[in-house]
Amino acid sequence: MKKVYLIFFLLIVQLTVLAQEELITSYEKSDFLETPRYQETIEYSKLLAESSEFIHYTTFGKSLQGRDLPLLIIDKNKNFTPESVKKSGNAVLLVEACIHPGESEGKDAGFMLIRDIIIHKKYEDLLENTTLLFIPIFNTDGHERFSKYSRINQNGPKEMGWRTTANNLNLNRDFIKADAIEMQQWLALFNEWLPDMFIDIHTTDGADYQYQLTYGMPVQGEMNEQQTEWQNNYLTQIENYLLKDEIFMFPYVSFRRWHDPRSGLIRHSQSPRYSIGYAAYQNRPALLVETHMLKDYKTRVDATYHLLKYTLHYVDQDFKNLQQINKEADEETQNLAGKEFVLDYYTSQEDSTTVEFKGVEYDIEHSELTDGIWVKFSDNPKDYELVLFDKLMPAASATIPEAYIIPVEWTEVIDRIKLHGIKYTILKETKELEVTTYRFTNVQFNNYPFEGRQMVQDFNLNEIQIKKKYYPGSIIIPTNQRTAKIVAHLLEPEGPDSFVRWGFFNSIFERKEYVETYVMEKMAREMIKEKPELLDQYKKAVEENPQVYNNQWTKLFWFYALTPYWDDQKDIYPVGKIEDVSMLD
Repeated sequence: MKKVYLIFFLLIVQLTVLAQEELITSYEKSDFLETPRYQETIEYSKLLAESSEFIHYTTFGKSLQGRDLPLLIIDKNKNFTPESVKKSGNAVLLVEACIHPGESEGKDAGFMLIRDIIIHKKYEDLLENTTLLFIPIFNTDGHERFSKYSRINQNGPKEMGWRTTANNLNLNRDFIKADAIEMQQWLALFNEWLPDMFIDIHTTDGADYQYQLTYGMPVQGEMNEQQTEWQNNYLTQIENYLLKDEIFMFPYVSFRRWHDPRSGLIRHSQSPRYSIGYAAYQNRPALLVETHMLKDYKTRVDATYHLLKYTLHYVDQDFKNLQQINKEADEETQNLAGKEFVLDYYTSQEDSTTVEFKGVEYDIEHSELTDGIWVKFSDNPKDYELVLFDKLMPAASATIPEAYIIPVEWTEVIDRIKLHGIKYTILKETKELEVTTYRFTNVQFNNYPFEGRQMVQDFNLNEIQIKKKYYPGSIIIPTNQRTAKIVAHLLEPEGPDSFVRWGFFNSIFERKEYVETYVMEKMAREMIKEKPELLDQYKKAVEENPQVYNNQWTKLFWFYALTPYWDDQKDIYPVGKIEDVSMLD
């Protein structure tokens, strides 16, 4: 009998060892040199879910080329829906890898950490109060444009995916405009779960230095005081934890003069086209991870692994506080009506401090080939004391109304509003309303496409009051809701990622009716005869704007614009601002 028990025990041990060997990742099997392809990634995701009742594999959509967008949900209470997790009281941490598939550290680090927490039980204290959502590959089509020639600046893995989607969109420029089908499905996931914190994992480009990890986080005043303080405390603690593992972490490196550390450091705010900018305006702390591309792949994956591990620990210990400050930020946002809201920032070049920077020795030479500067980094570490410019100043702002109204005919805009978790009501009958809106002048377009769109580069705005008829199907968006900052960024034209900036309203700037010169030459003289002061006004306009009034047509159109024949809707923003919602009753 003892012999039977011994055989049975040895069989169990052998099966356990085999099971653990099965869960070795492709990255580990390759001696830390390779990252798995899409199909291997899906298979390993499913294997993790099959190996534990605490891991659930699902998908949150499909790519343009028909690939599933994978999602792992890890919860020690076996709660795998937003409703059950919310009821449990857990915090939710969303970790996203491979939005840029060539930057794959997050996928390999995430797989190993999930396995080590749940299967190998290496970290018993993690995920007690936190539900982890893990996206191993966001840009699945770009991931399968697999090549050793994807990232010229990067030291491994051997082969990797491509930066953009199948139709050449960069998902990390798409969070607010949401042109990509993948992003539209991500937004549905985000708004369904509304995570308490978000991490987006990348690999940096740029200069050489000693740090394995750099990061971006909205701690310069873009978020409210409590969330800013929480993020600063988090960063301080994580940096201390990482130092014990001899991992150096530093804010995202951007030099005032490209590649030249001695020129000093400058930090910018992230607009909502980017992952952490979008999350910030959704009132959620967000971390952009940028591992250093010149470090070998194993070093970068290890650094990411430890960062995620310590983040889980920090969130798990402080989950109630994190949830509370997020709730208070949401409540604060619901009271923006009537207040001035900063839409865009610039970094002051007058206020500076100094920081210690772990760089490397380097020389700058003149390039005889290109007549530019050639920065040559060495392998010798060197610590510098650098000037830092990080004080944000308001560049554009707007007063938030009680509501916005979007006419029914702007269907694409209305469809995008629906993607962001924004609450609205639908107008049931035709109404003529007096609203505040804008008249555009001096509109200038970019002279090249960006992310598939012809963006509006610059314009002048004049606020006006008009009476406008709105038809059934128009939507009314109250600003007393937690998404009011996203609403403002979308609908206030001066926002850096507004619908206007991205070209959703470009047709309002087009002239659709014309006048012949022989007609207007005669009419202009008649107008001057009737109002002699027009001649001086005309001459002044031509003198002050010679680049505009530089031919006969534009000069005659100056007069045409003063006639009743002029299109009174041209250059008028169709979105209305309702200052008093009681007028809708």
